[in-house]
Amino acid sequence: MAQRLALQRLLSLTPRTLCPQGRLAAPAPPAPHSRTFGTSAGRRNTFNVQDGSDFQDRVVNNPKPVVVDFHAQWCGPCKILGPRLEKMVAKQEGKVLMAKVDIDDHTDLAIEYEVSAVPTVLAMKNGDVVDKFVGIKDEDQLEAFLKKLIGA
Repeated sequence: MAQRLALQRLLSLTPRTLCPQGRLAAPAPPAPHSRTFGTSAGRRNTFNVQDGSDFQDRVVNNPKPVVVDFHAQWCGPCKILGPRLEKMVAKQEGKVLMAKVDIDDHTDLAIEYEVSAVPTVLAMKNGDVVDKFVGIKDEDQLEAFLKKLIGA
């Protein structure tokens, strides 16, 4: 009985019609003006660091330049800078990646990279810190920071 109810609910959710032979027909193709949901390309360039070995693999050993955003959930300026920086990294179309490190979850990384205030952003290339800033920057300053990192 439970399987029958589940099947009825499933069929009621999917738009299908019966063919003259009594078989189910495939759903109609979407209208040309309809929208589909997908992930943005910018999000693939940004990732949250899970632990020290993840940081080593995805940041230090990465052949691409990586911007490392040291932030905290309780930090107001971090909430402003984070999305702004993600947007600017996405505009670079994969030339640079962005790693997000929560200092409360990864205190060891914050200490290792001498983070004494948040937000702190490091520019890393071939495993080395080549540039850094602390605090909020506007979009023009972020663009210049990123272009300097990727050598554009």
